Amino acid sequence: MPDTLLVGVDGSDGGARAAKFAAARARESGARLVIAYVIEWSPYTFNTPEENEVRHKRREEEISRARSEVLQPILDVLNESGGIAEGVVRHGHAADVLSRLAVEHQASQVFIGRRGLSKLQALLFGSTAGSLVQVSPVPVTVIP
Repeated sequence: MPDTLLVGVDGSDGGARAAKFAAARARESGARLVIAYVIEWSPYTFNTPEENEVRHKRREEEISRARSEVLQPILDVLNESGGIAEGVVRHGHAADVLSRLAVEHQASQVFIGRRGLSKLQALLFGSTAGSLVQVSPVPVTVIP
C-alpha cells in the first residue's frame, strides 16, 4: 500500500498552496493524496424535529457545494498533472476531523495552510493549524 498524505483545504489561498506543496511531495514519493474539506459544524445544538430535518438537508447541500466548488477544482488540477488524489468532505471541528482522517486513511503526514481565518476569528476561536499541531497523531506541515 502506498504512503498517504492528507491535505486540509478551506477554499483559501493558503489551502491551495498546501495542496500544491503536498501534491509535489506525493509525486516525488509515489504517495497517495487525500484532500479534505471540513465544514465547521457542531452537533451540540438543541433543535426540534422539524429543525433537525432542515438541518440535515442543509448539511447535504453544503457537502455537495463543497465538493463542486472547492474540492473538484483542486482534484482536477492535481489529477491532470499525473497525481493520484481523492477528495473527502466532512462536518465538524477542522482539527479534530483532520486528525481522525489521518488515522482513517493511515496518513503519514498532514499538510495545511497557515492562515484561512481572518485575524479576528483566529484570536477568538484559535487557528486550525495551531489546534491541529496539538492534536494530530502524525506530523503536520504548515504551509505559509
